Amino acid sequence: MKARFTGKSDKLILIGASAGAIMALKQVFALLKSPYPHPIIVIIHRLKNVRSHLTEVMQTYTNVNVLEPIEKQFIEPGNIYLAPSNYHLLIEREGVFSLSVSENVNFSRPSIDVTFVSAAEAFGSLVTGIILTGANDDGAIGLSTIAAKGGIAIVQDPEEAQVSTMPVQALKKVPTAQKMTLKQIASYLRSQQ
Repeated sequence: MKARFTGKSDKLILIGASAGAIMALKQVFALLKSPYPHPIIVIIHRLKNVRSHLTEVMQTYTNVNVLEPIEKQFIEPGNIYLAPSNYHLLIEREGVFSLSVSENVNFSRPSIDVTFVSAAEAFGSLVTGIILTGANDDGAIGLSTIAAKGGIAIVQDPEEAQVSTMPVQALKKVPTAQKMTLKQIASYLRSQQ
């Protein structure tokens, strides 16, 4: 079955970040114009069981619609989806989201690896994975899976990252990944419009 988002979009863009994520995403999203032709899924390490206004904060950085997905919601182009706190966000072959409360991965739920791997297994070469600033190695395995399935792997230049651990680990795992500054990542995403 073809995913609903692939009817209008031939790409699924995933962004994983942790420490320093808000300022990095602000720069990346500032250049995007609505309607954006592809779905963008953002996984940020978040505190669990804490009411957050992160969706509203992220919305102030872009005119592309920002929302938290719910169980079995179809993935639609023109939205930035923010993984909800205290859930792993999985991508299913039918083009829908699935939420899981399984054990933490890399001390995190949501885990970047969980989302990246599920998307790569469901949609292979349609997936673009982007790793930004962060303080552990979450996302490295997921980015490796995306690359192995023929998708595009992009990593923020570690020298620019507020916390370089995640980009460094991602580049170790995927040395063929494209290393870009935030400005270059923003330009790349805009070029996909």
